[in-house]
Amino acid sequence: MGRYMRREGLIPALVLCSPARRTRQSWELLVGSLKAEPPVEFIDDLYLAEPARLLMRIGQAPEELPSLLVIAHNPGLQALAHKLASGGDRAGRRRLATKYPTGALAVLDCDVAAWDQLASGLCVLERFVAPRDLP
Repeated sequence: MGRYMRREGLIPALVLCSPARRTRQSWELLVGSLKAEPPVEFIDDLYLAEPARLLMRIGQAPEELPSLLVIAHNPGLQALAHKLASGGDRAGRRRLATKYPTGALAVLDCDVAAWDQLASGLCVLERFVAPRDLP
């Protein structure tokens, strides 16, 4: 996924990551392939967080950041991505509603001026990519 993100120019300005061992390992593998080292914050509240908690933590990100990557856990992460995405990639939204596999990437484009304005339905799903989709 890191190589895919690098190739597609999907380098986040900030990473919010659960402190769990598995999410830390995912981040370490990802950052090695990105060939970039965006700042990362390991946030206890992201561990097994519900969508509302994830949204609250995202809302605390500096408003000037153009992009964020959230590495957290299901079912909260899947539920939040599905809740935010009201349009965009129709097939991707169907897949996202069904399953959010480990290591998958949901790229959302959200029409907000600041992260604390993020709410249900304000984003379009640009793409949903699972590891099995990649060569």
